[in-house]
Amino acid sequence: MTDHERIPTAYRLIRSIGRGNTSQVYLATDPEGREVALKLPHPETLRVHDSAERFGNEVRLTLQFKHPHIVRGFAGTPFGPQAFLAIQYFPLGALSEQLVMRQGQKLDLTEAMRILCDIAGALAYLHRNGAVHQDVKTQNVYVDPRGRAALGDLGNTYFVAQGGKVSGSPYYMAPEIYHGENSSSASDVYSLAVMMYELLTGQRPFSGGSYEELMVAHLTRFPTPLSHVNPQVPRPVSRLVEQAIAKRPQDRSSADQLYRALLAALGEKPDEDDDESTQAPTAYQAGRHGTATRVPSGITPPAPPSTPLAKGGWGWNPFKKKK
Repeated sequence: MTDHERIPTAYRLIRSIGRGNTSQVYLATDPEGREVALKLPHPETLRVHDSAERFGNEVRLTLQFKHPHIVRGFAGTPFGPQAFLAIQYFPLGALSEQLVMRQGQKLDLTEAMRILCDIAGALAYLHRNGAVHQDVKTQNVYVDPRGRAALGDLGNTYFVAQGGKVSGSPYYMAPEIYHGENSSSASDVYSLAVMMYELLTGQRPFSGGSYEELMVAHLTRFPTPLSHVNPQVPRPVSRLVEQAIAKRPQDRSSADQLYRALLAALGEKPDEDDDESTQAPTAYQAGRHGTATRVPSGITPPAPPSTPLAKGGWGWNPFKKKK
């Protein structure tokens, strides 16, 4: 069955815009005529139980969570041959792609703080609702033409009360994840702090030519204080970033503290839409045609993936050559 045969009839494919580990992504128009990013799982994704679970988890949580700085989900079917996810389309692509296009030129300070403030707000919302993202990185951040950012890829996200498998990306993983310990809101904050350091200074706080070198760096080394690398960063922000990148989870600041410090540095108040961040996510049920329909019930946490991802998960070595 081709991708064209698997999409709901009300959607029209325009062109391919990306290929991920678990899915192919198309630019499409939905039943309302708006452009969306349409994710269709690869056939091999559907055949492998763990991969299918991850895609299903992403569909369910993307449709449940509602926050102005989390990539918006419009409709989807989590499992089966007709599985798909229609989400908000960002024509500029992921933040990582935008940074590559800049050819090493770092973001303007205000621009960087605006993006980071949005992502910190999204993380604070997830944490208040008892969820851990587990994969905060520039590849999962999307910026619209107005310079506003949203956090995406909830495939590894899980609810703390229910438990989940550890995963993450080596450049951004907290020391406790390298130790094989459970992830938490504190490990999300560490990943955010690494990204903050990266965007505010133009360089990552830790580097290495192999997985092992990265692990040693995260476990034993301390980066040059952000305030020394970029003195233009407001001191309260620098201080919280340096605290958030602490080796011990209990020593780190929270996502909400980072969010409020960035807001203050920007001289702004919370967005009016941020009122939504205090609302609990809504559960959904499958409609007659497999499309998700929101219902005003309490959240029912979906089962997390039974094993960590092969790529991006615990033990994944991004430097290992394929045989």
